Amino acid sequence: MTDFYTEDFSEFGHRERELASELLIQWNKGNLPDDFDNDEVKFAFNKNSGYVFLTNSQYQVCMMNGDQIESFYSTPYEGHEGFFEDLVEEYEDMHHEDQTFMKEIAKNINSDALDKFE
Repeated sequence: MTDFYTEDFSEFGHRERELASELLIQWNKGNLPDDFDNDEVKFAFNKNSGYVFLTNSQYQVCMMNGDQIESFYSTPYEGHEGFFEDLVEEYEDMHHEDQTFMKEIAKNINSDALDKFE
């Protein structure tokens, strides 16, 4: 692992443990995103960005976006990162392989954004 990424709770500060707590509350309420696989889920903390998130055996990521838990994506070609709605704003400027990736996400989550992509 890298120095900026940890799954070790002893490296989480008070703020990060609070964020992890909110993720756990949402998970317990059954609010994991539909496209997030519930397999080998663990908490992680990126010390550079301050992000606290859940990740799994598929390297999928979800974290809090306001008061709800959402998938956080990284496009495969140019590495755009963000929640789906944020990435939709960047769609026109993306490489065609990343646009294809976004179309697949839109299909998987039944998003109305698919209409914008056509």
